[in-house]
Amino acid sequence: MHTILNPLPMDTFMQVVRHTPLISIDLLIYNDNNEVLLGWRNNLPARNFWFVPGGRIYKDESIRDAFPRITHNEAGMSLNTGQADFHGIYEHFYPNENFAYEAGFGTHYVVLAFEVKLPGELTSLPREQHTLYKWMSVAELLEHDQVHPYVKNYFNGTESY
Repeated sequence: MHTILNPLPMDTFMQVVRHTPLISIDLLIYNDNNEVLLGWRNNLPARNFWFVPGGRIYKDESIRDAFPRITHNEAGMSLNTGQADFHGIYEHFYPNENFAYEAGFGTHYVVLAFEVKLPGELTSLPREQHTLYKWMSVAELLEHDQVHPYVKNYFNGTESY
């Protein structure tokens, strides 16, 4: 197991976001009704849209180590990659949106999307990134105006990259 470094200091992280892509994991979490979990985004990028839970991978953190941390932080349950199916690689470009609300640069993500069949009930969903949560069928989310287009790409046959 790799040693996981703490997240970068804010000024360093700002430089990373300004100059490099971030690698992240998005979670396509399904319930027993084959509905997908979406959260109403509090923060940029993708603020004020329904979006799937997810998070970035830290420097020197393996995907295997990041996955339980991200599933815990974003969905309140620690899962490992063996409990998920790889869905694809995607790119998300937010030309004028970054976490710091600072003008002059955007955010670029290389996203590893994973499908997860919920192994029970979600009892405690975090509120840091999403204020509300909702289950939507794939057909419903594809038609919904407030579901982010990048989320729709996971389900509408758009090529992953």
